[in-house]
Amino acid sequence: MKLIGLSGTNGAGKDSVAELLRDKYRFMFVSMSDLLRIEAERRGIAVERDNLRMISAEWRRESGLGVLIDKSVEMYQQSGAESNFDGLVVSSIRNPGEVDRVHELGGQVIWIDADPKIRYNRIFKRQRTDEDNKTFEQFLSEEQAEMQHSGDKATLNMSGVKASADFVIVNDSNSINELAEVIEKQIGGVFWSS
Repeated sequence: MKLIGLSGTNGAGKDSVAELLRDKYRFMFVSMSDLLRIEAERRGIAVERDNLRMISAEWRRESGLGVLIDKSVEMYQQSGAESNFDGLVVSSIRNPGEVDRVHELGGQVIWIDADPKIRYNRIFKRQRTDEDNKTFEQFLSEEQAEMQHSGDKATLNMSGVKASADFVIVNDSNSINELAEVIEKQIGGVFWSS
């Protein structure tokens, strides 16, 4: 199984990259953020970034720092995806232990970033949930809170993830075609050459 982990700042285009990998290169796409949103809804708590951070830290403490990667791989295996897909792309890695787990499984991690104003505008336009309805200052403050551990090693540490990433993509364009070209140019041969 080919395994790609995606990380990066909020609104940088992680899901867009995952969708490109799914549509063009036959990767099954699992969003770890969606797994956490489903769990928040199951618990009957608000789908807010603080609650998603709390759940992810709780899971890491209970089952190890790579638990969200393991849950994603388990979904891939249980779905019989091996017959329909050439690999698995997991989006929203936010802890260095998840990077370590991707590497243990033979995969690689891509960090995706973009200018903060561009990312904020993308999020404001998409408005998936109330968690996306915030000011630019709130957006930056939440991002800063996720860059370093805010407690033990089970909490988020985006700076640690970035430092361990195998590739960095800057996605300042709003063109999906330009993003596809950047992916192909920077990392294409590594992941899908035979």
